[in-house]
Amino acid sequence: MNSTANSVMLHGKRLNLLGAPVQVGAPAPDFTVLDGSFQPVRLSDLRAQVVLLNVVPSLDTPVCAMQTSRFDHLAETMPTDAVWWTISMDLPFAQQRFCQAQKTQRVRLLSDAAHRDFGPRYGLLIDGMGLLARCVMVIGRDGTLTYKELVPELSMEPNYDAAAAALRKALAGA
Repeated sequence: MNSTANSVMLHGKRLNLLGAPVQVGAPAPDFTVLDGSFQPVRLSDLRAQVVLLNVVPSLDTPVCAMQTSRFDHLAETMPTDAVWWTISMDLPFAQQRFCQAQKTQRVRLLSDAAHRDFGPRYGLLIDGMGLLARCVMVIGRDGTLTYKELVPELSMEPNYDAAAAALRKALAGA
């Protein structure tokens, strides 16, 4: 893994991200993460589906918990053919506790902790911290990244309205 010029901030401190960032319009690289039963889940398992990737550093923080809950509620108002994944470095045990406590219904929580496959492939692994940067992406039915918001300050939330609009556009095939 090589560091790129890609970085985010945390309370004024610059954090370098490892891996090559995926740009809008490029094919979304395949990756393997773990579900709550420690079973592998791959992006390639979702052929011809629109996917929203909600990437958070840790569900044990207020902003990440709020972001994941907000996307779960948003998913209730969107067409059911969209796939909603939240990816973090939290262990599947912690993710399951979060889902039970927050009554998460539509967003599927997945862990990059064991394989660390997703973070480097998307240029989102924070150097020296072992966490993922806050990011929201939409992948179209053709497997192309159609939307990306890398939140520049980890303590801030993403633009939910822009992500929802991008998801609707991808579902419409535009």
